[in-house]
Amino acid sequence: MDITLNEDQRAIEDGVAKVCSRFGDDYWTECDTAPRFPHEFHKAMADAGFLGITMPEELGGAGLGVTEAAVMMHAVTQAGGGMAAASAIHINLFGPHPIVVHGTPEQKTRWLAPLIAGEHKVAFGVTEPNAGLDTTSIETFARRTGDGYVIRGRKMWTTTAQVADKILLLTRTTPKADCKRPTDGMTLFYTDLDRSKIEVRRIAKMGRSAVDSNALFIDDLAVPEEDRVGEEGKGFRYLLDGLNPERILFGVEAVGVGRDALRRASAYAKERVVFGRPIGQNQGIQHPLAENWAFLESAFWMCMRAAWLYDNKQPCGAEANAAKFLGGRACFDATTRAVMTLGGMGYAKEYQVERLFRESILTRIIPVTEQLILSFIGENVLDLPKSY
Repeated sequence: MDITLNEDQRAIEDGVAKVCSRFGDDYWTECDTAPRFPHEFHKAMADAGFLGITMPEELGGAGLGVTEAAVMMHAVTQAGGGMAAASAIHINLFGPHPIVVHGTPEQKTRWLAPLIAGEHKVAFGVTEPNAGLDTTSIETFARRTGDGYVIRGRKMWTTTAQVADKILLLTRTTPKADCKRPTDGMTLFYTDLDRSKIEVRRIAKMGRSAVDSNALFIDDLAVPEEDRVGEEGKGFRYLLDGLNPERILFGVEAVGVGRDALRRASAYAKERVVFGRPIGQNQGIQHPLAENWAFLESAFWMCMRAAWLYDNKQPCGAEANAAKFLGGRACFDATTRAVMTLGGMGYAKEYQVERLFRESILTRIIPVTEQLILSFIGENVLDLPKSY
């Protein structure tokens, strides 16, 4: 049983680290404070070929798996950019997956090639204010017209809509009440983010301010039929193809954030001298940091196991959910401990751990809550009755 990264995966790790080394703490502080999208980082990752790591080779991608994407995203967050760096690029890795699987050759060329090259940015329009994680209850509706659809509705927490050129949009084409199953009657579109028909309102939030989150108000957006992904009414099933990779990637990104925080805390603990000795010599400081290492290491390998299972077409729902759960918890605990280790300086922006701490809570609540993860594992692994 080989549970180490292979030579190619190490090369990905090293290559990503080299790109990220060009963007230091001052850069991410400025993006967070402004706030503004990290366009320079996005372009650098595109120029290095990393935005297409999971995309088809014939379109300019690398054609690699979720395992390699996980290695890449862990390297991104571990390098200091946190969830801002991850969120600037990770939708490229799982968001367009329905297009890769269900899109026509013409759609793949038209849509994916510009994403890989970094020429387009895409927003992900799924969540709604009255539905939340109950995706089958979305109300945004696409009405059939002579040559396509007209869409009206609202979306919530839509990432990168301030800078996006395109939007991957989940709608209803049949009311839920008229469907045999709740998951029927939903249709997926990939289309222009037309700001004359879509009002984008930025949401002020605790952390990850460099990458915008938004409320969208869609008013009679005309979408041609050629911008529909796959068949009408099967959009929810298409989205499911990307759910496990999304959970794996969020989990491993969280681990990277936690490891960055742990590195900073350990370095400070070696240098900070109080009562004639470095504080890292005290077990009250040393042991909690060692515990953080253990939990982060465990979470990392759960992420990699889940990715391996997915790439080898084996069931991985429990592992993918556990990876996200463990990664988020380990990240939150490590960033909290980093702030506490630095004490008063942990509260200062100069030392960065306060930024990582603010971002760490995000890893616990998106893209799925801890409670739903535990319910999934309880029902599908432990064979307990469904609780909701």
